[in-house]
Amino acid sequence: MSTSEQKFASEQKLTVPDELGSPQAKLVYLALLETEEATASELQQLLGLSKLTLLPTLSSLVAEGYAQRRKGTYVSR
Repeated sequence: MSTSEQKFASEQKLTVPDELGSPQAKLVYLALLETEEATASELQQLLGLSKLTLLPTLSSLVAEGYAQRRKGTYVSR
């Protein structure tokens, strides 16, 4: 986990599952915990990630049970 991810997690007292391997997955997971619900465009703007990076990361989080898609938005589980 990068320094900024660690700082974000410690400030919010959030934990990141060890199973999340990529820095992008950890970052998107933490953003979903913080925002509670967000569209892909909102996450893209918040995190500064391209949609080419963000969309597969979100799909992976949904497939692994760490996020859920609801009516065009994503929420953490």
